Amino acid sequence: MQNYNELCKKIILTGPQNIDRTGVGTVSLFGEQLRFNLQEGFPAITTKKLAWKSVVSELLWFIEGSGDERRLAEIQYGTRDDAKKTIWTANARASYWLPKSRYTGDLGRVYGVQWRHWRTPDGTEVDQLRELIDGLKNDPTGRRHILTAWNPGELNDMALPPCHMFAQFYIRNNILSCQMYQRSADLFLGVPFNIASYALLTHLVAKTIGAKVGELILTFGDVHIYNNHIEQVLELLEREPYPQPYLDLSDVKDVWSAQLEDIRLMNYTHHAAIVAEMAV
Repeated sequence: MQNYNELCKKIILTGPQNIDRTGVGTVSLFGEQLRFNLQEGFPAITTKKLAWKSVVSELLWFIEGSGDERRLAEIQYGTRDDAKKTIWTANARASYWLPKSRYTGDLGRVYGVQWRHWRTPDGTEVDQLRELIDGLKNDPTGRRHILTAWNPGELNDMALPPCHMFAQFYIRNNILSCQMYQRSADLFLGVPFNIASYALLTHLVAKTIGAKVGELILTFGDVHIYNNHIEQVLELLEREPYPQPYLDLSDVKDVWSAQLEDIRLMNYTHHAAIVAEMAV
């Protein structure tokens, strides 16, 4: 994760100050990129604790095609109890969204809904994830292995427009790579989570089609550090990284049947968590 640390330093040293939608303010750059060789280990951040269970739960929730924040709580905790918070709770309960919310926990047509239930002009649905996997199996050299959550016609029907909005998969010599484009990237809180999520998705898709994993590439639009995260980033940069862990999917058959308890991050040694407030 040295490349992540270098990007943190670059933004703090060279990024201009910005007034952002949240009012917190950021320092940011545009058009940066991170690359990870997934054959060298799983890219989980070690200079702070990664919320691994939250990463896995959210991805399984996306794969399921849900837009129900309480369903995410059910996957993560085994209960829909309102006292159990998820990384989407603040968005589900945000004042700007509640007038549109149809039920407690409704987030509208967010990521997973777009992945599994994209609406066409005639009202039928496209299951992008299934078409992606079928395409990788049947036409591996194709250039249309795409998964997109950015649906301009439905942005107003989402509690939060997608930040990680577009992914393209590439397979050669039975090695699967993924490049994800992220329009807005919270480098301290969000990006380590996004790295782990798309690394896991790449592993799960590779497992499903019988391929090996290759490279994960994250390309950013506006990649930023919130002003109230700068102290935390400086603390993180003082820490010495540990070796990368590895992923155990031996109990996973495919992306469709994967369960939380089947997905294990092994030999994960990390520094203590660093608390920071999420801007909403």
